[in-house]
Amino acid sequence: MPPMDPLPRDHTEHQDFPWTISVADHPPRTESAQYRASRKLMRTLVATTDGEWPFAPAPAPGPGSAGYEDHHGGGVWVKDPDGWLCVLLPLGIEWSAQFCAAPEKVDRIRRCAARVVGAFPDTLPGYAALGYDDGERLLGTPIRTAGQVAEWTDSIFNASVPLPRGPHSGVLPTAAGYHHYPKPIVDIDHFRRDDFELFVTDERGLPVVVVPLAPRGSGDGRVRVLAAHADSSYAQRLVSPVARALVQEREWDGAVLPPDDPLAREAFRRQQD
Repeated sequence: MPPMDPLPRDHTEHQDFPWTISVADHPPRTESAQYRASRKLMRTLVATTDGEWPFAPAPAPGPGSAGYEDHHGGGVWVKDPDGWLCVLLPLGIEWSAQFCAAPEKVDRIRRCAARVVGAFPDTLPGYAALGYDDGERLLGTPIRTAGQVAEWTDSIFNASVPLPRGPHSGVLPTAAGYHHYPKPIVDIDHFRRDDFELFVTDERGLPVVVVPLAPRGSGDGRVRVLAAHADSSYAQRLVSPVARALVQEREWDGAVLPPDDPLAREAFRRQQD
């Protein structure tokens, strides 16, 4: 067997054409009955998790805060002997995306959700016990029309990922929300060590995302740049061949920053205080 080609060590992603999107606020809409019912159920279910939900705690409901907001992210709540658990389907339908959704493709999502729920037989009776009676009907009804797409979009099988406002739609420096930043990076922000700064800022105040290069306690203070604002000088380390050549000449590895780089110092600052 011939030797396999070595796997690429890293890769970059970028967009050649800047563009602007509006995602923080939904288009004007009225709340459907399905949406109100699924949101009520979602908040009831997440309250049973005793703080084990990765995005806990939610802000206390009150003026300017609704507690957990419901992210249309394809979450499905299931019940096993230990209680309620939220799992994510491969696809979630944002409310404003339903109008371009093909019913037959949404039906594939429904069938996937039905298989997930089917593996947890206590789920549908659990919904019903809490006053949500649409679960069995929604899972068992093929999606063929725009109206059915709309109901699925607002149901407990899609609009049911409980997020505080920051992780939902926040913008740095206040918060990194899923509506504004790549999911893999936002995910890191919710399992990183509290004394490590994931989002740091360059000399112009532009955000850069870095992660440690070595395990904690190794004494290695280097960090790797995962993403950078397009106007940041650090973005060039990810996409510029010339910059890559200069980096290699200085015995750095691609987007790896040495311990004395300002961003590396900022990332580890709280571990040194």
